[in-house]
Amino acid sequence: MKTIVLFGAGKSSTVLIEFLLRQAPEHGYLLRVIDANASLAKSKLSDSPYGQALGLDITNDELRFNEVQRADIVISLLPPQLHLLVAKDCLEARKHLLTASYVTEDLKALDAEAKSRDLLFLCEMGLDPGIDHMSAMALLNEIRASGGVVESFVSHCGGLVAPASDNNPWHYKISWNPRNVVTAGQAGALYLQNGKEVTLSYEELFAQENKVEIDELGTYSWYPNRDSLSYLSLYGLTATKTFIRTTLRHSDFMQGWKKLIQLSLTKDAPSYHLPGATLGAAFDHHFSQCALQQSAIRYREEDPLFDRQLHFLGADQDPTPLGNDSFTPAMLLQVALEKKLVLADSDQDMIVMLHEIGYRKEGQVRKITSQLVVKGDDSLRTAMAKTVGLPLAMAALLLLQKKIGLRGLQIPTHADIYVPVLQALQKEGIKFSETDTLVAP
Repeated sequence: MKTIVLFGAGKSSTVLIEFLLRQAPEHGYLLRVIDANASLAKSKLSDSPYGQALGLDITNDELRFNEVQRADIVISLLPPQLHLLVAKDCLEARKHLLTASYVTEDLKALDAEAKSRDLLFLCEMGLDPGIDHMSAMALLNEIRASGGVVESFVSHCGGLVAPASDNNPWHYKISWNPRNVVTAGQAGALYLQNGKEVTLSYEELFAQENKVEIDELGTYSWYPNRDSLSYLSLYGLTATKTFIRTTLRHSDFMQGWKKLIQLSLTKDAPSYHLPGATLGAAFDHHFSQCALQQSAIRYREEDPLFDRQLHFLGADQDPTPLGNDSFTPAMLLQVALEKKLVLADSDQDMIVMLHEIGYRKEGQVRKITSQLVVKGDDSLRTAMAKTVGLPLAMAALLLLQKKIGLRGLQIPTHADIYVPVLQALQKEGIKFSETDTLVAP
């Protein structure tokens, strides 16, 4: 019997685990779910005879390696900074590795050795990155095969709250790692627009108002996401004039987050010590220590929406325990998000992805719009868990069936990955709708 080892039983793992357990009887494999929280890992398995749960300190080198060694395929849903530990174990034990996280320089350095050991290290195999790469490559290759030349590519993606569950002034609820919500955008952005490279700092990302219309949902805002230019050659678009990858948010979220940045609430310094702190006391302490009381008052007086948003997070003598005696501003914000923007049991989150591709063909300028909207079932089987977990699970099955021949460090821009995975996703209800319109003759 083959063994799949999954490290991490957090928010994104639920649907992945359920999918693999459904497939296990047919394909004959065992799924071992490993997490620091053994009871959490066990709860995800629903007493399946094809699943085993284990509580493990992932930083314990010996125990971690033992688990990697017994696997045929390893999937890591750990925080990104821990992937390298697992990757090095996979090299030594000669095991394939799959993850939904971005490729890092440390992982790139393992490419040659992975190839020499006949291993696939498949990264960016989730939603964004992941489904965005696969769906984009399918469209781009179709355009090129028909004789079209791509001139612009803009790809939007956002983890949002479904309209039916949208009941707070942020128009947002947490469906993925809350630490990543706090840090999103901090690296700034690099992209190509109308033939010019554009570099934006973290603060500049939220300073401009960018809008896009989503069919049947209305208008959303977006900000550029990380280094778009690193994907130009991978997408085969080095001659294009515009190439931007973005993150979607409600416009009210964007306006409020800009002020949180200005109030230094996304920073990892300084560190405070306030025993028995509540949310309200922690916010007051931060504003006082950083001499931001007057700024906070002014922002709230000038912007009634932000006044409601900051109040909602617990800034006004909220008695909710912080849970830590020592904290940074970013830790305070993370706890506030976790406690105040939580998905209720019956809440639905929502994933929206939109590709806008301008191309020229036979003397005509045309535009393809490809849109994906996925809604969660509840607070466990979220749209985020579906769209992050299912691609990983499907790639694992393809590897077990020896249907992927790629080796070394890869992302899913190859047809032997994206064609079968996109087909399998459609069977799970994850399907794009597309329009191709004439812009100018």
